[in-house]
Amino acid sequence: MGIHSVLVVGAGIAGSTCAYQLGRSGMAVTLIERAGAQRSSGSPVDVRGPALAVVEQMSLLPAIRAAATQVTRLVAVDGCGRSIGWIPTQTGRGAVEIPRRDLCELLAGAASQFADVRYDDTVSALRDDGAGVEVTFERGGPCRFDLVVGADGLHSTVRRLVFGPEERFVAHLGLCIATALFDGPAADPHTVFIHNAPGRAVVTHPTTGREGAAFLFRHPAVTAAERSDPQQQQRLLDATFGGMGWRAEELLDRIRGRDDMYVDSVGRVRLSCWSRGRTVLVGDAAGCVSLLGEGSSMAIAGAATLARSLTLRPGDTAAALRGYEHRHRRRLRPHHLGAPAAGHLLVPQSRAGLAIRDRLFRAWAAAAGPRRRRA
Repeated sequence: MGIHSVLVVGAGIAGSTCAYQLGRSGMAVTLIERAGAQRSSGSPVDVRGPALAVVEQMSLLPAIRAAATQVTRLVAVDGCGRSIGWIPTQTGRGAVEIPRRDLCELLAGAASQFADVRYDDTVSALRDDGAGVEVTFERGGPCRFDLVVGADGLHSTVRRLVFGPEERFVAHLGLCIATALFDGPAADPHTVFIHNAPGRAVVTHPTTGREGAAFLFRHPAVTAAERSDPQQQQRLLDATFGGMGWRAEELLDRIRGRDDMYVDSVGRVRLSCWSRGRTVLVGDAAGCVSLLGEGSSMAIAGAATLARSLTLRPGDTAAALRGYEHRHRRRLRPHHLGAPAAGHLLVPQSRAGLAIRDRLFRAWAAAAGPRRRRA
């Protein structure tokens, strides 16, 4: 039986891309999002590699380039703001860095041309009878779809309902992250600054017009309350970063009292199979890689691969889902393997590890022609 109606759960990067692709092919697509609107926080992300061809086909590449940051390098600084060394932030041909909120808005806008987009709702139950899926929503009335696509992120509700509890599939990588955007631009639109202590990093990013900050730290996985309660978030960050030096105290004061922080654990999702019956996972819900911006490009590429597989095999859904998984797993595997190394680059655990990382930054700066700068 072919696919005529599709429910996509999650209007983020993967979900919006998937909804656009499937809707454009002629399927009746409903795209739902738990949040009341697109999230305004989150670190800038990259669009690179196979994702570039996808957004170009969606006629979004000019708008993405127009919204891109001007960042070219990552500079490590000491507690007084003196430059230790630097590395380039982009090495891929044609790669674009863009604030996550801007990328999501562009993709969701494109999806709305071909899908019925609904905010402030999600699924509460799924019943697959082999010919379709009966869906119960938290707010809306029940409905039936030929296919359900779970694109609802690291803490996927669809994955939990169909595959089982989160702890079976999500491995904590030992890092947590908190991000925020501030009013007003950064002094240097081309540079990301990072200041480290063993197991901790404070990062500032110029984004586009509003300076952003990120706190990365080695810590047990944050709780659901710490992900959502501003008071618990502030206590956690004060205890971890208080007295660290550079701009840490200033940034902690600037986030005090805010309720729009993004706080979460850095995780890696692994499942033996991404589909079950007429439900399939895509993006972070299927295979999260959340370091160095790679997750966004993989989400776009994976969503496009899923849509293409379904349109190429309209009469054999099972084969289409197997084909999607086979192709995208091969693409995703190197990023899964590289995630721990990326974590050690950003947040070395020890003073020895930090010294090794700093030598790398110094060597690159020396080879490229160092430019001393105070943050």
